[in-house]
Amino acid sequence: MTRLTGRALRLTVYIGEDDTWHHKPLYTEIVHRAHTAGLAGASVFRGIEGFGASSRIHTCRLLSLSEDLPVAVVVVDTEERVRAFLPQLDELVTEGLVTLDDCEVIRYVGRTGNPDEVGETDAKGKKSL
Repeated sequence: MTRLTGRALRLTVYIGEDDTWHHKPLYTEIVHRAHTAGLAGASVFRGIEGFGASSRIHTCRLLSLSEDLPVAVVVVDTEERVRAFLPQLDELVTEGLVTLDDCEVIRYVGRTGNPDEVGETDAKGKKSL
């Protein structure tokens, strides 16, 4: 398991929901490549409204059947590991926005053991094994 605390770099890739890579969603390809590269984690967030370099507003509020909504793929890891991953994004992202931000990791803890195991529950409803 990757350990991550203190200074880190947040990579955010802003793309469209309909963007693809070899007939698969582009965000899926980015997440799978980040996983294969051993990065600490990646999450995909679907926006409800936005616009980018094309200045075309994409929204779920109109009767447009929510077409091509904005998507943000966020990866956080050490600066060295994130920067090593950037060449893969050069290959994948032909339209969109890629940003880097300094951040501080306060807590990065994964689940331990099998999540199906029965354990005690604390006052906040969290399981302890």
